[in-house]
Amino acid sequence: MFSQFQPRRLAALALAAMLTGCASAPATHVVTDPQTDLRTYRTFSFSETGKGEYSTIAGNRLKQATRAQLQRLGYSYVERNADLRVYILLKVEAQQELRSVPTSAGRFAYRGWVSSAVETVHYREGTLAIDLVDTKRMPWCGAVSRAIASARAT
Repeated sequence: MFSQFQPRRLAALALAAMLTGCASAPATHVVTDPQTDLRTYRTFSFSETGKGEYSTIAGNRLKQATRAQLQRLGYSYVERNADLRVYILLKVEAQQELRSVPTSAGRFAYRGWVSSAVETVHYREGTLAIDLVDTKRMPWCGAVSRAIASARAT
C-alpha cells in the first residue's frame, strides 16, 4: 500500500520544489511603445553614453548575450547607422531593510504579549536595464532588480 502512494508524494515534492524555485526569480519589467512595431526594425548597434566608459568583463558578457538574443530574433548587428541603438545599464546599490523580529515569547505568549526587536539588514541590490532606442523614441525597455548579496544584521 505504501508503494502506491510513493509516486504521488514524489510528484508533489517535485512540484513544490519547482514552485519554490520560481518564487525566488526576480521580477522583470518590460515596457513597449504600443505605437511602434518592433518588426519594422532590421539592424542594431550598441551605443555608448560618452562618459569615458571603459570595457568590463561583465559589460562584455552582457553585450554578447544581448547581441546573441537580438540576432536570434532576426536583427542584424551593424557598427554604424543602425535602426536601433542598445543601451545597457548595470548598477549595484547598497540598500537597508528594517525587520521586526519576535523575541522569546515568555510566559504570556498565549495572550499575544510577545515582544519584538527591530533589526537592520544591509544588502546590495543589482539592477540591469536594457533600452532599445531609435532616432525618435524608445520603443522598448526592460529592467530587473534583485538583492545580490546579504550581510549580517547590525
